[in-house]
Amino acid sequence: MNPTRLSRIMMAQILALFVLGFIFPNPHPHFWWQKIPAFDIFFGFLVSILLIVFAKWLAHNWLLKDKDYYNHD
Repeated sequence: MNPTRLSRIMMAQILALFVLGFIFPNPHPHFWWQKIPAFDIFFGFLVSILLIVFAKWLAHNWLLKDKDYYNHD
């Protein structure tokens, strides 16, 4: 599958879920943020992006070694 097509399909799914969050809101919210339509979808998307950014930062700054790491000359 083409990466551009896959990203378009994923964005269409996110948009559809966002619209469905407005059409079918939470009927029994327990907390104030559950009263906001589609908050769970937005929050989940935002946290997943932040997790990816943090993992890339951690991999580059902590796990990545220099090219001459094993050369102790």
